Amino acid sequence: MSTDIISSEPATGEQVWRGPVGDVGDTVARARRAWPAWAAQPLTNRIELMRRFANEVRREYDTLSNLIARETGRPLWDARSEIDEVIARIEISIRSYAERTAQRRLDSALQGSSALRHKPHGVMAVITPASSPAIVPVAQIAPALIAGNTVVFKPSERVPATAELLVQCWYRAGISATVLQLLIGGADQGQDLVAHAGVDGVLFTGSAHVGIAINRRLAGNPGKVVALEMGGNNPIVVWDTPKITDAAVLVVQSAFAGAGQRCTAARRLIVKATMYDALIDEVRRLTERLIVGGPFDDPMPFMGPVIDNSTADGLTESFVYLLSNGGRAIKHLVRLDDAHPFLSPAIIDVTRMADRPDVELFGPLLQVVKVDDFETAIAEANATRFGLCASLVGGNPQDYNRFWAQVRAGVINWNRPTHAHAAGAPLGGIGLSGNHRPAAYYTADTCAYPVASAELDQPRAGLGIGLKDA
Repeated sequence: MSTDIISSEPATGEQVWRGPVGDVGDTVARARRAWPAWAAQPLTNRIELMRRFANEVRREYDTLSNLIARETGRPLWDARSEIDEVIARIEISIRSYAERTAQRRLDSALQGSSALRHKPHGVMAVITPASSPAIVPVAQIAPALIAGNTVVFKPSERVPATAELLVQCWYRAGISATVLQLLIGGADQGQDLVAHAGVDGVLFTGSAHVGIAINRRLAGNPGKVVALEMGGNNPIVVWDTPKITDAAVLVVQSAFAGAGQRCTAARRLIVKATMYDALIDEVRRLTERLIVGGPFDDPMPFMGPVIDNSTADGLTESFVYLLSNGGRAIKHLVRLDDAHPFLSPAIIDVTRMADRPDVELFGPLLQVVKVDDFETAIAEANATRFGLCASLVGGNPQDYNRFWAQVRAGVINWNRPTHAHAAGAPLGGIGLSGNHRPAAYYTADTCAYPVASAELDQPRAGLGIGLKDA
């Protein structure tokens, strides 16, 4: 029986990559042996290698973009934007390390020095999803390497080709194949990697289901640092605004960009009753104009397929469930291709549903709730166990201040899409969305631990009280 991992194009079904499953024990052992020498390198050397990696990505720009488009089904323009993010992320990671983990000293002539420095943990496991197969790994691998850790990188089994080319860029930049290692595998390999005694930390991005399993697996091991960046049942609230078209565009961007396969995508639209008809008509009209197609189609599509047929089937079943339990279809979810996972973006009003499922429906499916007052809108936004992101569209500064203060989420935006995120900001959530170790700019916090020191160049001490006469 073959144990190979195979990735296929969602848009065509054609095979992209095939290769054997890796050995967790051997991979971790090599990373463990490589760590002391890597950690001992000057920080300037490690930073220079990161910048060389960015240059290698620039050289592979077209190849990487095409590979992401093929392996995820996302439009080529969207894949290219991800490579732009990868290149920019290197300088952001360098800056965040300097800011978040900088060395500090407080000198005193009599008391010596007090110093704060940071040490790497050792071997870090980086486990990432298929939805953003380049930027998510780089945003975690780069800070880990800069801090002096070695890394075992286990990508989603759906995107091994993209992962392999990224790792080759690191190697060509001068990173040793033992300092950064690619572990190909599925769920079993991920579980074994997380639990391996030779792994000192875990940087995980993915579903809440898997993140909770990791948290439980490591609950008895407080010495292993774990950062969980999970999904969300994210709300976008539309309130008093005359700019209906702009509001509709923000809703559509939030819900359907990337075929809804972003952890920061809007899953729930909460709208003021007096605005409901005008806004929903505009959202539906705009949604009906969205082009769904293959990554290299002409004209270029707004969104491609979801990642595989299993995901498409699950979303279809979820839509039918909502419809059968009180939901009212505004725009039906339609399988556009029997053989491949193309879905039309869907909108369903769930206002009258007595028991709305609090789950992350990872795809182009937007649920709508109509409310009468702002207090109810905030309560609906908070009616979730997740807490990744939320957006308010419209309203006045007082409304936004109230929204910001009362909504529980790690990213809160105003008149911007739910996935809008500043380069120098953290990205993470609360509840089922994370464990208070945000990623992006704050990943540096998880990749090195602080060490406080009191220091003198010579021993100097005395006892001034409690002594018998000599």
